[in-house]
Amino acid sequence: MRIELIKRKEHSQLMAMLSPILAVGLTLVAAAILFVLSGTDPLLGLFKFFIEPLLDVWSLQEVVVKATPLVLIACGLSVCYLSNNWNIGAEGQFVAGALCGSALPILYPEFETAATLPLMLLFGVIGGALWALIPAILKTRFNTNEILTSLMLVYVANLLLDYLVRGPWRDPDGYNFPESRMFSDAATLPGIGDGRMSIAAPITLAVVVILALVLSRTIKGFEIRVMGESPRAGAFAGFSRKGLTLFSFALAGGLAGLAGTMEVSGSLNQLLPTISPGYGFTAIIVAFLGRLNPIAILVAGFVLALSYIGGEAVQASMGVSDKIANVIQGLLLFFVLGCDTFINYRLRVVTSRSSGEKAGA
Repeated sequence: MRIELIKRKEHSQLMAMLSPILAVGLTLVAAAILFVLSGTDPLLGLFKFFIEPLLDVWSLQEVVVKATPLVLIACGLSVCYLSNNWNIGAEGQFVAGALCGSALPILYPEFETAATLPLMLLFGVIGGALWALIPAILKTRFNTNEILTSLMLVYVANLLLDYLVRGPWRDPDGYNFPESRMFSDAATLPGIGDGRMSIAAPITLAVVVILALVLSRTIKGFEIRVMGESPRAGAFAGFSRKGLTLFSFALAGGLAGLAGTMEVSGSLNQLLPTISPGYGFTAIIVAFLGRLNPIAILVAGFVLALSYIGGEAVQASMGVSDKIANVIQGLLLFFVLGCDTFINYRLRVVTSRSSGEKAGA
């Protein structure tokens, strides 16, 4: 006996729209079970994880701070996935962009003008895009698997960051701690309010709106969708598969690099051995939870950012490991993919008897 997945001829549009909501609901049930297994009150755990951060102004600002890089990276990844290019290395592109954007205030700390911050953001975009173009070029030139190459480059970027902050870029006045010098005011994103929020949030919102218009109203957006769904039809229309691969990776890497630069110049104000809690990987969940739609990604990014703050909340108040946030994020991705699978496919149980009858016929 075996179980087969049979593709449906047609799938329910209503269920496709409700799939993310169903996935979130199943995740809540699974999270409640996790809290029970950890010996805590599941209702209290769910409240502190998902609701309490929304009731406090400071926590709400922290959610926005966490959501900003997630949304920005996920928007870039959505273009890759819509064009059927599997970029898994956004975490490395995030770090590469942060390194390139930080080069100016670290190597030339005396350069403090109105152009400092715009140049940092530009360098971050270029750095992330160039890092992402490595797996893109390897794919288009040598037909290598972009999943493996983009993922392996994450470790290269992280090791490069660790080397720089412990070596050439270490703060000479930092008492030998592995960190760079603090950025000057000219190299710091202007803040919003009394918390850690900065203009990174409205910049991200602008990117979401622009990308949504590009994907829905322009020829480039049509090209991305066509090449992702039917490369053969796109070839007949005159679209270049290799050109789109380079474009989608460069765009995704550029947005991830921009997110990295805004993270170090807005929230951290310096380089540290670790500058990301896994934004590049979590953004994959955000992209799929948002159905690869920039506007929906904005909502999905807020939900996933809530898991970071909620994980810290249950650790502080209930003694539950903050790693539960990673588990819940993984469960969310599992349920999103599972719901999508059953919307597009149906299960069929094949027994040895039915297989023999089919062969005999």
